[in-house]
Amino acid sequence: MVPGAGLASLLRRPGGTTRGLGSGTQARIDKNKKPHIRRKPQKQICIPVLEHFDNKYRQEHGELWDKVREVLLLPCSWQYGVLVNKFSHSVPLEDLLQSWGYRNFLQDVLPFPQHSLRCYISKDQHRFPRLLHHAERLKEYYLLNATSLLPVLALDAQDGECVLDMCAAPGGKSIAILQSATPRHFLCNEHDSLRYKWLKQTLESFVPEDLRGLISVTNLDGRGIGSQKSQIFDKVLVDAPCSNDRSWLYSSDVLKARIRIAHAPNLPVLQEQLLRSALEALRPGGTLVYSTCTLSRAENDDVVASLLNSCDNIQTVNLADLARSLSHNFTFAKGVQHGQLIVPVKGKTWGPMYVSKLWKVH
Repeated sequence: MVPGAGLASLLRRPGGTTRGLGSGTQARIDKNKKPHIRRKPQKQICIPVLEHFDNKYRQEHGELWDKVREVLLLPCSWQYGVLVNKFSHSVPLEDLLQSWGYRNFLQDVLPFPQHSLRCYISKDQHRFPRLLHHAERLKEYYLLNATSLLPVLALDAQDGECVLDMCAAPGGKSIAILQSATPRHFLCNEHDSLRYKWLKQTLESFVPEDLRGLISVTNLDGRGIGSQKSQIFDKVLVDAPCSNDRSWLYSSDVLKARIRIAHAPNLPVLQEQLLRSALEALRPGGTLVYSTCTLSRAENDDVVASLLNSCDNIQTVNLADLARSLSHNFTFAKGVQHGQLIVPVKGKTWGPMYVSKLWKVH
């Protein structure tokens, strides 16, 4: 695949100066003019879901829920990060981002081995357009909620390790892992068939062909991976199916939303089953990272607590130092026992994102 897909069309200006972009891609760049972003129609709030959240989260989080609620009900305030693809490296892109007020928020956080992981954020709420998939060329960047990188930072994958991303679609965290390390083998799994196809396309769009031999993409039920691949992996990421508060709040089908509310108590059961499978797949001495994008205590700390109470071979890893290094950019909730929870508030609209790190002692 040819590096450098699509950015030229984003950055053209009549009469501008042509500069090299990626590997041979040419673009006209106007550093003084931000791209015109076509805004989507206003999202419609799903009232049953909002009422469910109000009842549940006000009880769990008190006044903090009011601050989070204000952000979740105002999608135009949401911020987005631009994860730069090192396999389609583009110095002009990063220069452009910086000239528009973006900054790589990881540069003061990451240890030297992970210097290739670069994600740019801005205080402004404008959003880059998503790049279209092209089979013959790599994309220059991936748009994401910047808190999605917290599980990747906690995982701390190293070159030469065997790594499992158990619930990998749509692929942003898998891409980020590959930006920071070259595993000996990387298994990216997704049980849902449609999301599995999405995952495969994402990897094709961001990873060069010479690295694809290190990656396996599977369509398995994560609950069975542990028994099939016992004690194989050095690092396992379980970014589990969850309530996904941002998305769920804007459900377009009210009937499905009500059914989902009724079935919500089943999610922690599934999440714990996935964690037990991940633990079985993990070699002794390996580390497991569990993450969700919900505020739900039942899906976060309670799931981890249940695993800790029933397994004598795991310990939590303190993420306080990592949280402290990111506190300038993200807001961390207090009182979280087994991990860290980033919550969206006015001015820092990132999250929610819960992360817990576990060490398999033996």
